[in-house]
Amino acid sequence: MRSNYRLRLAAAVLLLAAALGAAAWLQLQGRGTWALLALLPALLAAVDLYRGHARLQQELTDFTEAVRYRDFSRQYGRRGGRPELRALHASFQEINAAFRSISREKEMQQQHLQSILELIQTGILSFEPATGAVWWLNDALKEMLRLPHLKNLSGLARRYPALTAQLTELRPGPPQLVTVAVGNATVRLLLAASVFQTEGRQYKLVAVQNVGETLDETEADAWQKLLRVLTHEIMNSVAPIASLAATLQQRLHAADPADPELREDLELGIETIKRRSDGLLQFSTTYRSLSKISVPNRQLLPVYELFEAVHHLLQPRLQERGIVLDVVLPDPQLRLPADRVLLEQVLINLVINAIDALVGRPGPRITLTGAAAEAGRIVLSVADNGAGMDAETQEQVFVPFFTTKKNGSGIGLSLCKQIMLLHKGTIQLRSAPGVGSVFTLTLGPG
Repeated sequence: MRSNYRLRLAAAVLLLAAALGAAAWLQLQGRGTWALLALLPALLAAVDLYRGHARLQQELTDFTEAVRYRDFSRQYGRRGGRPELRALHASFQEINAAFRSISREKEMQQQHLQSILELIQTGILSFEPATGAVWWLNDALKEMLRLPHLKNLSGLARRYPALTAQLTELRPGPPQLVTVAVGNATVRLLLAASVFQTEGRQYKLVAVQNVGETLDETEADAWQKLLRVLTHEIMNSVAPIASLAATLQQRLHAADPADPELREDLELGIETIKRRSDGLLQFSTTYRSLSKISVPNRQLLPVYELFEAVHHLLQPRLQERGIVLDVVLPDPQLRLPADRVLLEQVLINLVINAIDALVGRPGPRITLTGAAAEAGRIVLSVADNGAGMDAETQEQVFVPFFTTKKNGSGIGLSLCKQIMLLHKGTIQLRSAPGVGSVFTLTLGPG
């Protein structure tokens, strides 16, 4: 089709040139009348070329307007016409089909994204900082703030002026925590922002998470685990005591008090009751110690001195088990703000656990490491090449009263975690069966 158009254009140009040449030659020969007749084909060819190009220009203008207004519903090439128009209409039809395909794909992606944003529990808000116009907010945010709808941040400012000011000033970077009164409740929200620009407009995308609910759920789950352990331990102690007491009462009513066998049974039963009662009392005392950790008395402590104190205290036990304790401290002058007594207790508990994990292991070794990290943090670690732990045990080790030791109380690692929380720090475990374990302590600058 395009080759036909080129041939027709070439023929029209040749005809125009030939007619003009013939008219010029006839004029030179003095045949003016014939020269005028020769100009008629040239005039017709010129008119045809003008009308064709004018039509092409009009078609291009109409198509450009359709693209500008995103109207790709128009159909081209359904009627016959000039060859150049048929070629142009075929190109327009291909472009329209491509745009319609892209539009359908974008619409599908947008619907998919909107469905995802509606399903997540995190509130999402997108608005123009310059005008306050809200481009998008999902149902999670509406429910969180009890908003029926929101077209502009001015509507949010009437309900939550402090939150609106926080959203306006929020910059990309670390999340910020803000407290908002919603109805009769106080909600803690974590805000994180991202800024992007499209079509010359700047937008701010804000993620809003209700951390109060998350913390409450985590705390409730922790209490449930603790209560299950408490119930289990108390029932294990109380049930045998009650059963034994009932049995002794029946024997007293049915037997001769002077019977020596009965006397022996009573003494044995009373001794058992006493022993189990002492165990229950010890359990209660241990439980109370979990809630009575003192407030840390922070001082700037040399890490080397902490490691040396732990090593000196546990040296006899390490020598008895044939365990090598290494200290890795790239900076001997490294210091950290902490309570000496509490942090030493954490390190002692971790080293004792490592000693127990090395029983029967070849080449037993414990490594204490201290190093500075980014943002002024200090990282300490206690590593061993012991038996290691499986994934299920790793999930439970910090739960109060959970223990894998026959005579363990299950509060050592719980105390370590609480001490680290009091220091605004963290304790993490990385372990693999048959390889060993690494406990990592991270403390802030204070």
